Amino acid sequence: MTDQLRLMAVHAHPDDESSKGAATMAKYVSEGVDVLVVTCTGGERGSILNPKLQGDAYIEENIHEVRKKEMDEAREILGVKQEWLGFVDSGLPEGDPLPPLPEGCFALEDVDKAAGELVRRIRAFRPQVITTYDENGGYPHPDHIMTHKITMVAFEGAADVEKYPEGEYGPAYQPLKVYYNQGFNRPRTEALHRAMLDRGLESPYGDWLKRWSEFERKERTLTTHVPCADFFEIRDKALIAHATQIDPDGGWFRVPMDLQREVWPTEEYELAKSLVDTSLPEDDLFAGIRDNA
Repeated sequence: MTDQLRLMAVHAHPDDESSKGAATMAKYVSEGVDVLVVTCTGGERGSILNPKLQGDAYIEENIHEVRKKEMDEAREILGVKQEWLGFVDSGLPEGDPLPPLPEGCFALEDVDKAAGELVRRIRAFRPQVITTYDENGGYPHPDHIMTHKITMVAFEGAADVEKYPEGEYGPAYQPLKVYYNQGFNRPRTEALHRAMLDRGLESPYGDWLKRWSEFERKERTLTTHVPCADFFEIRDKALIAHATQIDPDGGWFRVPMDLQREVWPTEEYELAKSLVDTSLPEDDLFAGIRDNA
């Protein structure tokens, strides 16, 4: 009954959907699940991270349109639907002390009002499952943290007709589960790092693990491991489609595909809220839902 299953992935910027949970989404699409990516901002203040494209005047002057086209290509590769919430990228502030966020940016929006825009999408699409970031944003980008905030408000608010009247936001609906993306977790990173060294290969994760220790990052609870190794290549193609953000010769792609499939063939999530009974650990975001779809 997968034609009745719907998954919504809420992300901050174009490219986030391809670096966080993309293989999972492609897997579910292949099974007939309806998958919608909601992108909160246009990535207008994102830096050009691919050294091959840095200094390109056209890209610098038209970054919003360029990133929109990249998102269109990634969407087609993954086979998902995609909608924009229409908020303005906040940028990643740097310096000590940090500079103020730019006026009118996503991270400075009223949380309840911004969540209302997501409530509209939830009520229209009616997903049983939503994925987003944890309270730290996965990493502390203000747009990622704001994405977490509005998603959690909208998860509850989609059924709250007093806070979000049906006449303005559409018929009430209650999603059943919300997950945090935890694909960049320490057990996975350590396992791939060891596997690379054991094979005499240079690991791209040495510095990552050093920083992990330095920052004393809180270890998350990995409740759900979705087997999706057959879709890692689709994930990588979608990621490369975001050419301004991703260097195809960079660290993202230094671990051989066969090693990834053998050592860590899953993507991980943390179950944040569930209104259905489920047994942990899970291997399916629709655990507790699929049999009753």
